This record gives sequence, structure tokens and C-alpha cells, in this order.
Amino acid sequence: MFSEDEDRQPFRAFEPADLVQASSEMLADVDSLSREHALFADLLDRNGPPPLWRRNPTFETLVRFILEQQVSLASANAAFKRLDDRLDGVTPQAVLASSDSEMKADGFSRQKTGYVRGIADLILSGDFNPTDLPDDSAAVRDRLLEIRGIGPWTASCYVLFVCGDRDTWPTGDRALYVSIASNLDLADVPDSESGDLIASAWAPWRSTAAKMLWHDYLGGPSHVPAVGAGFVEGTGKVRP
Repeated sequence: MFSEDEDRQPFRAFEPADLVQASSEMLADVDSLSREHALFADLLDRNGPPPLWRRNPTFETLVRFILEQQVSLASANAAFKRLDDRLDGVTPQAVLASSDSEMKADGFSRQKTGYVRGIADLILSGDFNPTDLPDDSAAVRDRLLEIRGIGPWTASCYVLFVCGDRDTWPTGDRALYVSIASNLDLADVPDSESGDLIASAWAPWRSTAAKMLWHDYLGGPSHVPAVGAGFVEGTGKVRP
């Protein structure tokens, strides 16, 4: 269990060098995708490279991902802000001390309240530490999938946004399938199985493919990042 002076969940913030390397890797993947696939050449020409979009390995990040399950990012961000404002910092201890009615007022369903409390319990018991996960992305995903409330989409997003894996595809993400349908002029939005099959052709750069499709879905160059969305500062739109 964390000591009393570790009230806020510790984490290793990204160093500038980490972000420079991550940006360089993503730009290399953007270049590879645009050379190999006309879809991404068109997206690059229309929108430029996507934002880097990285998050730190913290309890707060996991709470954000739980909130973002099957709702809009704006709705999830608003709920997180209400929680953060009320608690003056989202920590395992503070979440566990919150009542059901307080969590509901913040915007949490009963199910999601149970999920974040379960994660808080695991952290405080020492059974799980988001800052001390395996270096291997597949092992991180497997560990996360053992936790109640974390399914394939949440685990994949964690591996993509936190670990920086370069070939992760968040299966089940509706926005990605809508973006695929729009950009490939499909008659219907593909289901998960069909959409994932299309995306399989974009390996080993599927993380960047997802970012380029998300970026287009959000409006490309006109997209204004939401304030307080939990992404590491300095990871806005990058240019080659």
C-alpha cells in the first residue's frame, strides 16, 4: 500500500526526449502509410500529420478511459472535470471516499463507479500499479484485461496512448469505423469484424492509422483539442 505521503498517484512523466522520439516514430509511420496506401496519402494531404496524443501511466488516465467507454469524448471530459474539481485531484483514496450520489452527480453510471473503485482498491492494496507495468505491450494488455471494467477497447487505447505501441488497433471504436466508411466511400459503416479486417492491411502502423482516421473524424486541421483532455502537454499537432 502507498504511504501517506503518496496521496497523489506517482508516475514518470514523459521527458521532452521521449516525446521527440515518439513524434519522430509517428512521422515515420505516417510516411510509410502514405506511401503504401492511397487512403493515408489523401489524409496526409488534407489534414497533415495527426496529433501525437499521449497520456501518462496513472490512475487518472485509467479513470478517463473508463469514462470514455461508449460515450462522446466531450461527455467523458466533462464528467472527469466535475470529478477532478470536486476532489481537487483524482486519487484512489479520494474516489473510494466518494459516495454513490457524488459519483452519480459527477457523471458516473453505477457500473463505471464500480469499475473505478475496483481499480482504486487494486492500487491501494498493491495488487496493481499503473506505473510499474511490463515493457512488452502485449503483456501490458493482458494484465489490464484481468481487471474488471477493462475490456479490449480500453486495454488497446492504454497500450496505444500510454505505452506508445505502434501497431495497436482499438477494435470496437465506432468513430474509426465511421471514418473508414467515409474515406473509403463505403455504403455502410463496417461492423467490428469487417472494419478490423480492413485495418489489418495497415500493419505494422495501425496505431498511426487510427490516429489519422480519428483526426479526420474530428475535423482535421479545424480540430481544436479539448482543454483538460488528459493528454501530455506539448503533444499537439506535429509537423515533419
